[in-house]
Amino acid sequence: MSQSTFDIQPVNRFVGSNTTIRRPKEITCFSYDNERRFSLGESSLSYYYPPSLPADLNLGFNTFQKLNDAGDEHLDALLDTITALEKDTQKKCEADIVTWRGMMTKILAAPYDMMNGFEMNATCFQGTIFIEENNAYKNEQKEIQKNQRMPPGMASQEMMMYWGYKFEVLSVLPKPWDPMTRAEIEARPNQVVNNSAQYCSVVKTAIGNTRMILGGEVDAVWDCKPERKEDPIHWVELKTSAEIRNDRDMLKYERKLLKFWAQSFLLGVPTIIVGFRDQHGIVHRLEELDTASIPGKVKKIGRGSWDGNICINFAAAFLDWLKQTIQQDGVWKIRKREKSPVIEVIKVEESGHGGILSPAFTEWRSTM
Repeated sequence: MSQSTFDIQPVNRFVGSNTTIRRPKEITCFSYDNERRFSLGESSLSYYYPPSLPADLNLGFNTFQKLNDAGDEHLDALLDTITALEKDTQKKCEADIVTWRGMMTKILAAPYDMMNGFEMNATCFQGTIFIEENNAYKNEQKEIQKNQRMPPGMASQEMMMYWGYKFEVLSVLPKPWDPMTRAEIEARPNQVVNNSAQYCSVVKTAIGNTRMILGGEVDAVWDCKPERKEDPIHWVELKTSAEIRNDRDMLKYERKLLKFWAQSFLLGVPTIIVGFRDQHGIVHRLEELDTASIPGKVKKIGRGSWDGNICINFAAAFLDWLKQTIQQDGVWKIRKREKSPVIEVIKVEESGHGGILSPAFTEWRSTM
């Protein structure tokens, strides 16, 4: 089996000229409902409306309807949505890379995220590289995280995960606020949390010479989606973070900001709302962050623990290399081990697409 490696370190070789970026533009979307049923369109779109403070994120933990995502969904929903768009427009969606936003977030953050590893599967079809998460690796990591012992006084991993979903429920409405009654808005704390429903935006974007189609969940829209498709959408990403009490907390938060920024930057989400909570899961204050200004703030007033330009230049160089490495049929593993200074690309199957591409998608594309 052939194997190639791309050096992450030293990152200072990615300092310098700014890589050109194409602003992410939504080309289509899809939704999952509370039963995890897929549909085209925006049926699961949510609208931002600030929560009442203080907000208790523990409420309803015992009724949490948690999605079981152990099964391998591959890229099916994204490919079905692209197929529907191509049938509608009679135009092929041209791209060098098609993947989930989460995969590109890991690549963008790799220069400064030494502790964590990742594994992805990739295949090449009609000149496009399709990348998915390696499902077995994802499940293994979730099990490790679940069994992690927390320091005394800290909430469990399960509870902290719930806090994030609870904050979303407390911060969104199923319709614009105007037709909502005061009683409906105030009933949000008692709503059962179900994390199966999602609105997923599918965008066209580019980093350097690499054109991409990315699919990813969006938490809410600030007001409503504009009528003209050319106009930017004022998306909102919702996050929680521990209150900052000392320098150590500040550094932890700054590292968190790398993920917040990368996720939102890739889908073109302009605003991040952070709910700052105490160690008991009570949110006392909100902060509104402008996605584009986060790297500059980290550089100027933070510890400078990461550099957005280096992340973008690194991603551009890695994707250029990946396009040279994966050029024909077969299946590759894209892997970064924990604490490793390299990304490995290993060919694991000589032919076929290893389940990454659905038969319906390859059949449709063979007719174009």
